[in-house]
Amino acid sequence: MAEAGVEVIDVGTHTSQSVDYPDFALKVALAVLQGRADRGIMLGGSGQGEQIAPNKVPGIRAALCHDTYTARMSREHNNANVLSMGARVIGIEVAWDVLSTWLATDFSYDPRHIRRLDKIAAWEAQHRFPLPELARLGQSIWLDNIHRE
Repeated sequence: MAEAGVEVIDVGTHTSQSVDYPDFALKVALAVLQGRADRGIMLGGSGQGEQIAPNKVPGIRAALCHDTYTARMSREHNNANVLSMGARVIGIEVAWDVLSTWLATDFSYDPRHIRRLDKIAAWEAQHRFPLPELARLGQSIWLDNIHRE
């Protein structure tokens, strides 16, 4: 990716062993939300779990793409900030085409798409929970004087 002018932050995994993809989805989501990465990429067997898990984090819009059309639409219409792909679903050549299209496509800023994304953001804001929100911001909590009663 360096030859394409893209800096990569690799959050794993670094083995061929089975892993719990939600652990890596959270790392990717937090990197995007905290501004350490502009966008995130998740790769898995089908790509399904790698899309579902990051979408549980408010502010993340993960898209499962297996062709260049869905990659382009996920950026132009939905301003997706995480791309998910299934390694068992598409070959390496198509994966590179999907990735290249997704990285090269910008959000359209069409008013109808902005309106729809604003509705999603409002729903997320209404359903936030304080402890995950603090974690998202990189803040830990301190509790004094905790007693059973």
